[in-house]
Amino acid sequence: MISTAIRLARVGSASELAAAVLMGLGYPCVMLAALLPNLWFFAAAGAVTYVADWYLHQKDSYLINRLSKVRAGLAIRFLLRQLLLVLLLAREGSADQPLFYAAVACFLLFYGLQAPQGALATLIRLRRTMPVVTRNIDLNAVRIPDAPPQALLNRSAEKMLHLDIPAMAGVIAAVASGRNVIGYAGAAVTLGLGLLYTVALVPHLRRKRRAPATGAVLKAVGTWLREYQPTVALYFSGSDDSAYQVNMWLETMEQIAGRPVIIMRERTLVQKLQPTSVPILCVPGGQHLMAMDLSSIRVTLYPANVGKNIHMLRVPTMKHVFIGHGDSDKLASVNPFSKVYDEVWTAGRAGRDRYALADVGVRDEDIVEVGRPQLAPIRTWTGTPGNPIPTVLYAPTWEGWDNNPGNTSLLLAGENIMRRLLNAPRPVRVIYKPHPFTGLVDKKAKAVDERLQKMVAAANAERAADPRWAKEITAARPSHASARAELTRVEARIAQLAAPGRKGGDEAEESRVSLADPHRLAEIKRLRAEWNDAYWRSFGWWEHKVVTGAEPKLYDCFNEADGMVSDISSVVSDFIASGKPYAVTDSAGLGAEEFRRQNTAVRAAVILSNDAVELDELLAAVADPAADPLAGERKRLKRYLLGPDEPTSIERFDAAVRALAARAEARNDGVAQRLAGERIGELDQEAEGAGEEPVGAALDTVAEKGAQEAAAAR
Repeated sequence: MISTAIRLARVGSASELAAAVLMGLGYPCVMLAALLPNLWFFAAAGAVTYVADWYLHQKDSYLINRLSKVRAGLAIRFLLRQLLLVLLLAREGSADQPLFYAAVACFLLFYGLQAPQGALATLIRLRRTMPVVTRNIDLNAVRIPDAPPQALLNRSAEKMLHLDIPAMAGVIAAVASGRNVIGYAGAAVTLGLGLLYTVALVPHLRRKRRAPATGAVLKAVGTWLREYQPTVALYFSGSDDSAYQVNMWLETMEQIAGRPVIIMRERTLVQKLQPTSVPILCVPGGQHLMAMDLSSIRVTLYPANVGKNIHMLRVPTMKHVFIGHGDSDKLASVNPFSKVYDEVWTAGRAGRDRYALADVGVRDEDIVEVGRPQLAPIRTWTGTPGNPIPTVLYAPTWEGWDNNPGNTSLLLAGENIMRRLLNAPRPVRVIYKPHPFTGLVDKKAKAVDERLQKMVAAANAERAADPRWAKEITAARPSHASARAELTRVEARIAQLAAPGRKGGDEAEESRVSLADPHRLAEIKRLRAEWNDAYWRSFGWWEHKVVTGAEPKLYDCFNEADGMVSDISSVVSDFIASGKPYAVTDSAGLGAEEFRRQNTAVRAAVILSNDAVELDELLAAVADPAADPLAGERKRLKRYLLGPDEPTSIERFDAAVRALAARAEARNDGVAQRLAGERIGELDQEAEGAGEEPVGAALDTVAEKGAQEAAAAR
């Protein structure tokens, strides 16, 4: 029931739900206390509303945003509380007392101060906003000053409104004690702090505190582009949850030949990118991007099909390639929009055949098989479990935009899968890693996800209390504590290194200080490896785990697992690189034969129905290689889906980039020659009209003479 209430209230936890309930009940109680009147009831209910409101803001609760949509926003809630205090004074018989007029005047003046304070804070933010956000790009040509203190601008409206507390508390105390001077003092403190806050913002409007003008910043970026001369671009636009689609390509971009650059369109995504040495140029404005000189770029890579791609696709001097952010049998992998690109790169032969079967207009000669460079960290299966009991990863995908029942196993099979894994006759450890988009479209999927997490927690508690595991649990406690301490140390160091510059800098300041530091990046990479090792050592090999968030990565879970259960998605195609047994759920109930016919990646899988009774086949294969009849088929399928092991995927990817860059160069040279030929023709016509020798003939004579001289010299 609580989980249902949390979902309906659009809050993230039980504590947020409690705060929302308290705030919702608090305001009627404040009104009731003012009408009675009851001073102490008013004070207590008012304090509850303050605390609950503050807590929901600290948690960035979605409910706070929804309240503003129904005209119950932050300012209205504070104003309502102040009006009810005025009503309380009137009901207490103080309507003709100086304190009453002082309170009314204080609140009116206080609201008068909020207008300039809000305007100043907004203006400062606007003048600190640059037309681009950059990383690893030298913008020293323009002066970017330090950001204003975050204490002034972070949640500035909320902070300003909370300055009414001295006035509210002072008036209540004055009524309770009969000493009006306390109320006057509280009102003076509120007005004084409000005025001080407003005045403190003024210096940050000075020219030397602002970000450079748009023209100056774009000029500096243009200068950098001319000096750096990027040759390969990764272009991306997407939602706040889609940063993983760029992060998966960062290491590949670092390894390819040429001068790479990452071009993005959303400011919020830049903060979510992992550290990299590749220059990052975020240009939110389409008009700014289209005005930039990108003529040196020969190949642009697109991980996603989105509308803003058109702003790069319009550039004819470069070749455009769709690389995607996964290779699977989903319909998204054969999107008809893909035919707008010069080439479509797939992992292996399966991708080529997929487009041929779909017949969506992508020509076979425009498809290049490059492998999946991101799969290099995935370790190949040794044939035996890495721990005393096998580990099985359950990584369901999300429900998709079309709500097709075959998209995810969560809705119809998720609880059956988890129940059978947790209650397997021969014990296994379960790692549950849901897709980050789970519940985005269908809230039922999110509800199932929450139930699965509770099942894992309950199974862990039961296993911890089981005498069979007591010896291992006791013996491992010191090592687990040591690993957790190491995690804390590594996380603190990564946090220090991840954000360049001083704490509290805004995106403009970070663009100034975020030049690539090879030593810093190398240390971050080493620390991430240490973190991953310590993470898996921080709990027992018998202990089930729910993995959410960016760390540990999906491929780290692959390496830890001995087998996997998943759905039709790129997760399956990627897992095949490990050679380990896997199962895929036929959630739509197509039947095993038809399911294999429609989905290439499941040809070497154990096919699960929604009741998951077939899981025993997977568990047997995970525990004993002799009980694994699909091992040979997995090897053949790996080559078909992902291409050969040699040359390596990064070598094939890099070769494809260089080949396409050469094609772009040849195209540009051909266009230049044709344009030059047309110009010579125009000049010939002008020369003939003037009775002079044609320019083309003169150039031919010069060329012939040069050839004769060169022959004589030989």
